[in-house]
Amino acid sequence: MNNFEDFKIKKQLQKAIVDLGFTEPTPIQKESYSAILGGSDFVGIAQTGTGKTIAYLLPILQDLKYSDQLHPRVLILAPTRELVIQIVEQIEKLTPYLSVRALDVYGGSNNINRQKRAVAEGQDIIVGTPRRTYDLVLSNVLRLKSIKKLVIDEVDVMLDFGYKTQLRNIFEYLPTKRQNILFSATMTTYVDQLMDDFLVNPVKKTISISGTPLESISQEAYAVPNFYTKANLLNHLLVDKEEYNKVLIFVASKVSADRLAETLDFESEISVIHSSKEQNHRTKSIEKFESGKSRILIATDVIARGIDIDKISTVISFDTPYYPENYIHRIGRTGRAGEQGKSILFYNEKEAELKDAIESLMNYTIPFNEFPQEVEISSELTPEEDVKPIDPNEELGEDSAIQKGASFHKKSAKNSKVRAEVKSYERKLKRKYKKPQKRGDKIQNKKSRKKK
Repeated sequence: MNNFEDFKIKKQLQKAIVDLGFTEPTPIQKESYSAILGGSDFVGIAQTGTGKTIAYLLPILQDLKYSDQLHPRVLILAPTRELVIQIVEQIEKLTPYLSVRALDVYGGSNNINRQKRAVAEGQDIIVGTPRRTYDLVLSNVLRLKSIKKLVIDEVDVMLDFGYKTQLRNIFEYLPTKRQNILFSATMTTYVDQLMDDFLVNPVKKTISISGTPLESISQEAYAVPNFYTKANLLNHLLVDKEEYNKVLIFVASKVSADRLAETLDFESEISVIHSSKEQNHRTKSIEKFESGKSRILIATDVIARGIDIDKISTVISFDTPYYPENYIHRIGRTGRAGEQGKSILFYNEKEAELKDAIESLMNYTIPFNEFPQEVEISSELTPEEDVKPIDPNEELGEDSAIQKGASFHKKSAKNSKVRAEVKSYERKLKRKYKKPQKRGDKIQNKKSRKKK
C-alpha cells in the first residue's frame, strides 16, 4: 500500500484525508492498518513523529458504525493533557463527513462536572488521561461495558511515570472481550509485562529501533559544569536568531523550567510549559510557539510528549535526560517532513553517565564541541545541584507528588524525630481502620464498618 487510495477506506474518510493533504502513508500506518482493522490485538513500536495517531485512528474510524447509544465503544488513554487534546483534534479533522462523537477528559483546570454532563449526553470515543478517566468510572457516569477497542498511546510513558495502578484499575471495568491496541516509542520491561498480562496473540510491528539516531538530525554536545553556566552558553547560542529560529528546550523539572525562563536574556521570546501551569496557559504557550510569536519553548519531558509541532529548528537538552530513551523522543521533535534538524546536549560531570547511556543506546558517539572561550563560567550553584540528577518520576503531570523545590532544606534532627513519630502514629491508624489507598475503596470501607 503505497498511498491512502490503496487502503480500503470509506469515502467520507478518504475525502477527509484528501482535505488534510495526506497522500502517502508512513511505514507505521502501512503496517498497522490491516492488522487493527482485522480485529487483532496490536502493538506498534515507532518513534515520535512517525504518524502513530493516524495509524490507529484510521482503522478504528473505518470500523466504527453510526450509533446513538450513550456508552462509548472506543477508549483511548494517553499520558498527558496535551496529547489527549491533540488526539481529539485529530479525530475531528478526520471526521468532518462522519457522525462521530469524541470527548477529551483530563484533570487540572478542566471541570469534572462539565465532563460528567458531556459523558452523560452520549459519546462514541472517550480520550482521556488515566486518572481522570478512572475518576469518571468511579462516579458511575462513565460506563465501559460497551468498549470494543482500547488504545493505550505512549505506553512507555504511562508506565514509567506512575500510571500503572490507574491502568490496572481501569482494566477491571472493561469487558474481557475487546481489542487492545498499544503504541509506544520504546520497548520496556513494563510494556512486555502489559503485553503478557492483557494481550492475546498480538501482532507486533516495529518501525525503526528507538536507539537509532535519525539521519535528518545533526547532533552535538557541550560539557558544561552547572545550571548558570548552561544558561550563559544558551544565551550565547540563541543570539543567532536565524539559525535558532524555533527552539525547543528540555529541562528536568518544573523548578528548572521556571528558573531558566527567568535567567535567559530573551524574556519576550520565551514560553514555558509544565504540569503546574494552568491548562489555558499551556495551550496558549504552545500556540504562541507554533505560530512563531514565541521563538523559544521551555518544557519538561512529560509535557512535551503531547507536543506535535512542525519546523522546530533545534532541540536543546539543557538537562541530560534521566532515561536514555527520552533523548530519542526529544530529538525526534526536529528534522521532520524531510527537513534537517539540529540537536544540542548539555551535560555536567554528574550527567556524564547519563550521556554514556544515551550513546550506548544509540550505538553512536555524539560529536563534542569545545566550550566557547567568550562564555562566562559561573561558580553559582542551584540548590538542586547538590544532589543526583533529577528522576523524571518527580515530574508526573496530574499525578504529581509534592516536590523538593528551591526552598527545600534539611530538617533539624529534632524536627526529623518528631516527624518520624507522627509517621509511626499514622501507620498505626491506617492499620487499625484500614484506610483506603485508592478513592474507590472508601465507600466499601464505610459499608464494612457500618456492618460491624
